[in-house]
Amino acid sequence: MASSTSVVLAALFANGAIAILKFIGFTLTGSPAMLSETYHSISDTGNQVFLLVGIKYGAQEATRSHPFGHGKAQFFYSLLVSVMLFGIAGWASARHGLSALREGGVHRASEDVTLLGATFDPILVNYAVLMGAILFESYALWKAYQGISRQMDEHDWTTLREAFKKTSDVTTLTALTEDSIALAGAGIALLGVYLTRTTGNPIYDAGSALIIGIMLMGFALALGWQNKRLILGESLAKDDEDELRRIVADWDGVTELIDLRTVYFGAEELLLTADVAFEPDLDAETINERITQIELALMEHDDQIQKVYIEPET
Repeated sequence: MASSTSVVLAALFANGAIAILKFIGFTLTGSPAMLSETYHSISDTGNQVFLLVGIKYGAQEATRSHPFGHGKAQFFYSLLVSVMLFGIAGWASARHGLSALREGGVHRASEDVTLLGATFDPILVNYAVLMGAILFESYALWKAYQGISRQMDEHDWTTLREAFKKTSDVTTLTALTEDSIALAGAGIALLGVYLTRTTGNPIYDAGSALIIGIMLMGFALALGWQNKRLILGESLAKDDEDELRRIVADWDGVTELIDLRTVYFGAEELLLTADVAFEPDLDAETINERITQIELALMEHDDQIQKVYIEPET
C-alpha cells in the first residue's frame, strides 16, 4: 500500500506542475497540441486525487456492513479514473484536434513576447514546457515501474503484459498507464509543434492533438476493462490457483478436493473457500487441526490470501 501511495504522489506532483506550464504555453501560442496536453495533465492530476481517495478509503477496517473491508474501493475509483481519462482528456483532446484539422489548423502566435524584461519567441515556451514534461513524466513513470516490478518479481511474472492482466493493484497499474501515455503524449505534441514551426503548416500541430486524444481514449478503454474484471469478482489466475489446489489435495488426511474458489476483495487481497473431503476415520478435533494447517500453508504460499474458509466433508 505504501508503494502505491508513493507512486500516486509522484504522479500527482508531476502532473500538477506540468498542467500549469502547458496552459501557459497554450495561452502564448494557441497550439492545439498544447491545449490537448493541458486537458491531459489536468485530467491526470484529478485522477491522482481519485486514486489517493481510493487508497485511503480502501484501507479502512472491516465493519458489519462491509465484513471483508473496503478494499474494492480502489477498483471503483480506478474505474472513475478511466472514465475521466476517456471523457475529459481523450474526447476533449480528439474533438479539439479534429476541429482544428477541419479549419486547416490554427495560426500560432507569431509575435515575440516580452516577459520580465526579456523578449522571446513564444514557441520556445512550448519546447521548454514539453521537454520539462518529458522529464517530469519520466520520473513518475520510473516510480510506477518500480511498483509494478516489485509485483512482477514477487509473483514471477515475466512481462508487463502478463502483469497488466494479472495484477490486482489497479492503483499502481493506473499510474503506470497514465504516466506511459503522458510521456508518449508529450513526445507527440513536441513533434507536432516542431513540424508546424519548421514547415509553417499548422496541420501537424492539429493532427498531433487528434492523435493524443485517440491514444488516450484507447488506453482508457483498456484500463476500464481491467477494473471491470476485478469489480465483478475475478479469481486468481488459473496456474496460481492450481498450485493452491495441489496443496490442499495432497494434504495428509484429505481424500478429495471437491471445490476451491478464489476471489479478489481488494488490491492483493484474496478470499479462498474450499470444500474438502477427509478420511472417514478422522475425528472432529483432528479434522480441525488439519484445516488449520492447510489454511496456514495456503497463506504462506501466497501472501495475497487474507481469508480462508474450508468446509470439511467426510
